[in-house]
Amino acid sequence: MTDAIIDPVAFAELQENAGEDFVRELIDTFLEEAPPMLAELSDALGAGRAEAFRRAAHSLKSNASTFGAATLAAMARDLELQGLEAATPAALAALAQQYEAAAAELKALRDA
Repeated sequence: MTDAIIDPVAFAELQENAGEDFVRELIDTFLEEAPPMLAELSDALGAGRAEAFRRAAHSLKSNASTFGAATLAAMARDLELQGLEAATPAALAALAQQYEAAAAELKALRDA
C-alpha cells in the first residue's frame, strides 16, 4: 500500500479498465454521494441506528476502494466492522477530513 491519498497504480488501472470518460463520471458521482454518506454516519451514530451506520460505512468503503483511496477505505472499513460501539465523533471527523483530502485529489485527477 502506498502513502498516497489516491493510489496512482489503482487509479491508472481503473482508467485503463473503465475508460477516462467513465472514470470522470464515477468521480463526479462519488463527490455527490459521499457527503450524504458522511452525514448518514453522523446521524446514525447520534440516533443509535446501527444498521444504517454499517450500510453507510460499507458504501463509503466500497466507493473509496474503487479509486484507490486506501486510507479512506480502511477508515470506513474499520467503522463498518466496529459499528456504533466503537464509533466516536472524533473518528467521524477524521474520516471526513480524509474524505476531503481524497476529494481534492480526485478533482485534480479528473480535471488533469
